[in-house]
Amino acid sequence: MAAMRDIKKRINATDKTSQITRAMYMVSASKLKRAERNITNFRPLTKRLTASLSRVMQSDPDITHPMFESRDVDKTVYILVTSDRGLAGPYNASLFKAFLAYVNKHHGSHDEFAVAALGYKAYAFAKRKGFTLINENVIQVRDDIQFLDFQEVTDDFIKGYLSGKYDNVVAFYNHFVNTLTQKVEHQTLLPLDKSPYIQPEQAPSERYKRMYHFEPSASTVLNQLLPTVVVYVLYGMILEAKASEHAARMTAMKSATDNAKDLIRDLKLRYNRARQDAITIELTDIIGGAEAVN
Repeated sequence: MAAMRDIKKRINATDKTSQITRAMYMVSASKLKRAERNITNFRPLTKRLTASLSRVMQSDPDITHPMFESRDVDKTVYILVTSDRGLAGPYNASLFKAFLAYVNKHHGSHDEFAVAALGYKAYAFAKRKGFTLINENVIQVRDDIQFLDFQEVTDDFIKGYLSGKYDNVVAFYNHFVNTLTQKVEHQTLLPLDKSPYIQPEQAPSERYKRMYHFEPSASTVLNQLLPTVVVYVLYGMILEAKASEHAARMTAMKSATDNAKDLIRDLKLRYNRARQDAITIELTDIIGGAEAVN
């Protein structure tokens, strides 16, 4: 009887767990749709900004800016975009594994780089590994994250790059491919000549030539536009990471729910066998007592 009670408790506990994972799956599925919509709505803005930047650069062949100039790399800033919570399958672990492999390949000491952690998991990982952090406090990556949430970090690494404190800024994040596939990628934010997001503007197909006049000057517009482009590109990476997080959590919770159902089915079989054994023992005792009386 004790074994039957233990199995019954496990069945009830597993069933309650499956209800929680099923609810989390449904919540993540809903959030994923909203995250996909945010990405779709944001991508045209990034294209417009990069196109405007290309027009400014093409307006004057001699125009230049420190954010476009490559230099010898002595200090690198790595931006890690992770989640605040777990239960998302390999979402965070895959990023940490890729980051450590990259660091071990390109750096011989922790003094050669610093980490900007976006998300509690990234902050805890950097603290645990003893990396230098440029943000003293945890920056939470909320579902409705805004520019103000990570403005302090962006101001820090942009000013540090312009002053020569940092020579390279690289972001690690999960790129959203589809619901079942999220790919860890790293992209260079600074200098911008290595960024894949900055592409020359394609010549218009019209017969006339477009002409742009920038006030007060093209260099002034460039000085104002470049930090904005960097921040918006990083924000786009965060949106990609949020969609990947919800997709990974949705997949993980579906797997957990399926595993719980399989476990409940096995436990019920064990419970029924134990119940049949108990009934058989009771019947044997009854028959044996009746025969003893006779």
